[in-house]
Amino acid sequence: MRRIPLLCVLALLGTTVLATPANAAPVALLSDPIYDYATAIRETVYVESPLDNDGDGIRDKIVADIIRPREAAAAGVKVPVIMDASPYYQCCGRGNESEKKVYAGDGTVSRFPLYYDNYFVPRGYAFIAADLSGTSRSTGCEDVGGAAEVQGAKAVIDWLNGRVTGRNAAGAVVSATGWSTGKVGMIGKSWDGTVANGVAATGVQGLATIVPIGSISSWYDYNRANGMVNPKVSSVPSLHSLVNSRPSGTCSAVAGALSSGHAASTGNYNSFWAARNFVTAAASVRASVFVVHGQNDLNVQGVHFGQWWDALAANNVPRKIWLSQEGHVDPFDFRRATWVSTLHRWFDYWLLGIDNGIMGEPMADVERAADVWQTSTLWPPSGTATANYVLQGTGDPGTLASSGAGSGSLSLTDAPSLSEANAVSSPTTARTGRKVYQTPVLTSDLRISGTPTITVRVRSSKATTTLTAKLVTYGTATRVNYRSSGEGISTLTTQSCWGASSSTDDACYKDTAKVVSSAAYQVLSRGWMDGQHRDSLTATTPMNTSTYYTITWKLRPIDQVIPAGQRLGLVLTLTDPEFVTAHSTGATVTVDLAGSVLKLPIAPAGALAAPSALRTDSPTVIYDGTVSPLAGTRFQ
Repeated sequence: MRRIPLLCVLALLGTTVLATPANAAPVALLSDPIYDYATAIRETVYVESPLDNDGDGIRDKIVADIIRPREAAAAGVKVPVIMDASPYYQCCGRGNESEKKVYAGDGTVSRFPLYYDNYFVPRGYAFIAADLSGTSRSTGCEDVGGAAEVQGAKAVIDWLNGRVTGRNAAGAVVSATGWSTGKVGMIGKSWDGTVANGVAATGVQGLATIVPIGSISSWYDYNRANGMVNPKVSSVPSLHSLVNSRPSGTCSAVAGALSSGHAASTGNYNSFWAARNFVTAAASVRASVFVVHGQNDLNVQGVHFGQWWDALAANNVPRKIWLSQEGHVDPFDFRRATWVSTLHRWFDYWLLGIDNGIMGEPMADVERAADVWQTSTLWPPSGTATANYVLQGTGDPGTLASSGAGSGSLSLTDAPSLSEANAVSSPTTARTGRKVYQTPVLTSDLRISGTPTITVRVRSSKATTTLTAKLVTYGTATRVNYRSSGEGISTLTTQSCWGASSSTDDACYKDTAKVVSSAAYQVLSRGWMDGQHRDSLTATTPMNTSTYYTITWKLRPIDQVIPAGQRLGLVLTLTDPEFVTAHSTGATVTVDLAGSVLKLPIAPAGALAAPSALRTDSPTVIYDGTVSPLAGTRFQ
């Protein structure tokens, strides 16, 4: 790629086509690292939030720790901003190495977590690490996805555009309009990226792009699953407690509202959750969106990227997506070199206006195996269509058929202690509490791209029961072991450096490798429904024990290929103690097979890449030879 100095880039802002010599190949342009990182301006600004949610009579102050190129400021050159707004800068740290902010004697940050500052400040960007309301040095109280959190982060963008007041530590008013272009790109993994989703949903002017990585789109769907509590993640009150940095008692009222609002006893969707649902506000999004998510993320599950992506598509939001085979892992730690290069061009395009062609490239990158990637011009691919699979027979296993009809019925008795491993393994063995349906051995590859749904016609012996469905690929293969302790990666002892360093802040990070294992199966997607929430998530309706109900629910969205020679399986169980806390157990359910169907989004054969079309990123893998038990997930 051709690189050009930033001052030349600035002269090209607003130009959509760059002239090239006749018959010359298109020239890809990148901003160059022409500014000195070590001497960059470091400052702290206290931005006024529109809210006073700690009730002290003073609007909350959001701390924006800033680093920006000194030479640009001296020359009067305005720069755009990359911002990571996070609750974790002091309690827990960021990134694979859990870096925290380190402060100098004057109160400014001498060491920023992550590489964003090291890499992008020399290239003519400012970087802001903002403390969310009630965390680290910000005032107010953390309300976990609520108005204080979102409006506080939004206020920093408003300050950069001259719409709200910011002050320095001495209380003097500080303006950013002299050095900021007003354009902002928000980025972050997990909670940080969730904040980016929430701020984008406000439609704030100046936010040009967001890059949410493994991030929540609706807090209900993080803590709940169709009326049931997700026991694998931290509750809203516990997350508040984890990141709260205010003196004891300051945030008691907010903590109480969080405890009463999240409706743990019922699993209901209510106004508390509606206020934390960004999907419903997708029509307000003005920023472009680069979604990155692990298809095997068991913390922030795939429902979040799937429903957010669909809503963005419905509103014609410019977008791009990466889907990996890892769990809750940052792309910096599963595809580092390609990621940094792609992110560089993404920000150059959306924040500097460099016409580098990135929006003309394939919309999606999907990891097929460890470090083997396939691109799709659109996602889901053009021509993807719903195919119905019916459930036939009651043997072990039954048949999952793409034609014909289901008939007869089966009885399924709850087995509360049935683990996922026992539910899906050894499909030809009869086991209490589970029923397996399999396709015949596939004669050609099958690509599922999108959100599967399951419909069952059932009668329950109790007023409610959990209904669980899992998609499984059966066939021994070497796969990314997303259930290893690193969720598919292992941290090495070697390092690589990404950007410039100073005496207090280096740009070097430990390298990683993919962790793979050979296994006879892999769970591809999961989905759950509480029987008493079958008609509504806002209220419960008990099931009449003599009545059949037709119940439909979604599984987690995926883009996975089941290779020829393997089988696709559907596993039905009731209670699933690893993933949902059931409201009742011990039911016996009768399933009417004629009224039950699995619907799969199947990509056309042309969307399956030949080996020559697959890209391999210099694989570094560790074969661990085992399928490890699931490590405890953490929301970071």
